[in-house]
Amino acid sequence: MTNQQAKALLVDDRRENLVALEAILQGLPVEVVSVTSGEAALKQLLINDFAVILLDASMPTMDGFETATHIKQRERTRHIPIIFLTALNYDARLAFRGYQIGAVDYLTKPFDPWVLRSKVMVFIDLWAKNAELAAQAAERSQLHDAVTQALDHLDATPPDPTAAAAVLRTARNSSQPYLPR
Repeated sequence: MTNQQAKALLVDDRRENLVALEAILQGLPVEVVSVTSGEAALKQLLINDFAVILLDASMPTMDGFETATHIKQRERTRHIPIIFLTALNYDARLAFRGYQIGAVDYLTKPFDPWVLRSKVMVFIDLWAKNAELAAQAAERSQLHDAVTQALDHLDATPPDPTAAAAVLRTARNSSQPYLPR
């Protein structure tokens, strides 16, 4: 299992909105990173991995739609779920635009904070499960490499069972629950 905590990227040009979002997410198992522009969000995405992005649709310079388009064009970030938040009255065309870009949701303010918390928690849980699966896959790959190396020692001329046993012992001692001790 991973020791890394999930992160949520909050993007809004109004500081008071970021403070409100931080308060809504308080107590969830997530590290919050808040930025005030699309450009700052893209910079954060270069250095951090995020479980979810809460993105204001209407911002100056680079709006949320343009920011989301850049996020979804990058191989490294295209899988991150984006929830659009907007103070504008619900507009089906804007919501559709958000979904076309790849958003998973489009919420208009005022929204129910408990609903937002629940949605964010789903993505935190998914992120944690994916991180756990990735760690298990990496460990299984290491074990596979160790078995291959041990077999190479046994297939050598002359076979070297001592070296093969040493490789397997090392793999067993460094593995988690996959090999019996």
